[in-house]
Amino acid sequence: MATSQSSWLLRHACPLAMPWTRTGNNIGLQVTNITYWRCSRANGGRIMAGMTMSTANCLAQPAQLQGEAVQVSKRSTRTGRGAAVAARHEEEGTDDEWLMYLEPAKLEVFDNLEPWAEANVVPLLKPAEVAWQPTDLLPDLASLGADGFHAACCDIRARAAGLPDAHLVCLVGNMVTEEALPTYQSIPNRFEAVRDLTGSSGTAWARWIRGWSAEENRHGDVLNKYLFLSGRVDMRQVERTIHNLIQSGMVMNAARSPYHGFIYVAFQERATSISHGNTARRAKEHGDLSLARICGAIAADEKRHELAYTRIVGKLFEIDPDGAVRALAYMMRRRIIMPASLMTDGRDSDLFSQYGAVAQQAGIYTASDYRSILEHLINQWGVEELVATGLSDEGRRARDYVCALPRKIRRLEQKAHERNDKKARPTASIPFSWIFDRPVNITMA
Repeated sequence: MATSQSSWLLRHACPLAMPWTRTGNNIGLQVTNITYWRCSRANGGRIMAGMTMSTANCLAQPAQLQGEAVQVSKRSTRTGRGAAVAARHEEEGTDDEWLMYLEPAKLEVFDNLEPWAEANVVPLLKPAEVAWQPTDLLPDLASLGADGFHAACCDIRARAAGLPDAHLVCLVGNMVTEEALPTYQSIPNRFEAVRDLTGSSGTAWARWIRGWSAEENRHGDVLNKYLFLSGRVDMRQVERTIHNLIQSGMVMNAARSPYHGFIYVAFQERATSISHGNTARRAKEHGDLSLARICGAIAADEKRHELAYTRIVGKLFEIDPDGAVRALAYMMRRRIIMPASLMTDGRDSDLFSQYGAVAQQAGIYTASDYRSILEHLINQWGVEELVATGLSDEGRRARDYVCALPRKIRRLEQKAHERNDKKARPTASIPFSWIFDRPVNITMA
């Protein structure tokens, strides 16, 4: 599952983040600088003090930022940067906005929806007996024999040799993101009313979480094995990055609310499907049919998972439109924080933002993809058609904010392109330890 608590709203991935800043309810484009907003695990992912840095990235998200984060609360009496963050936090709303989703009336929605989930969500899982497995997509020594296995591995290496370094960086970043599955399974197990309380619960929600995790587990496995066999990457550095990411965890707003959580995962699954689908097309263009098949299979899984989560949120919009649209606005105001934003290889403190910049430039996952996902979900959930009489004042404001956001983003994209077309943009060579410190050229924003 992949592509930001960043003022560039581009995510990762893998799906990554995109280039916007916000002040209150206004969105502004920042071309040469990125202001990063870091979340603290200690306070449940609330906004923390920011820092600004020049960047080459068109697609960026913070990884390990330097400096200590400053905790902020509604009662903060800080001055300077801390006071500014506190003011922004209050403008965008406090955690009271999502804590109400933990009240019994909201959680009972999911108890009542369990029979519906049994009929409409669980069937989207594929049994292990019929699902593809990594061995189906890679050489198998037991079935090919030593000579056949050696020949198949040589073919993989030969085809992988044609992949540009930029595409390898994207592929590694996607794989690292997929390999942090232990963190991702723990996320829905934080959602109140749907979590797997025993670890082997028979509820429809718990069985979905476990089945979804089992299907996702294959993605990191097959990509890891492919990269190992390709001989194109420094596997120890890749493995160190995976280790660090699982150890660091991930940041997610409103992590206990199933309303917000399912919105997050619906967005993420579509983003990941786009990223792997684009990788498959690029691999085919460069003659690596094996990798194209692998990434195509993963993208199809993610598309099916997206359907499940989109259905769940769609049902919430049907039975509780006010609660659903307010949750959607909450998540979009705070950005969809990408699951691998804390990745580091132990050397590069800006690894994720640089990986994101390469993904943007290579067309694997772009700022336009982020906007198109939002437009798609608004259409799928009928947000624009929500009747004002069925919404609270907060709900109407949330609907209007969400529906206006894609148009604002599109205008800002156009203005950015116009400005960039008027001036020559320098490039920077960024070395990646994943590919033995070979540099990848990135066009400066």
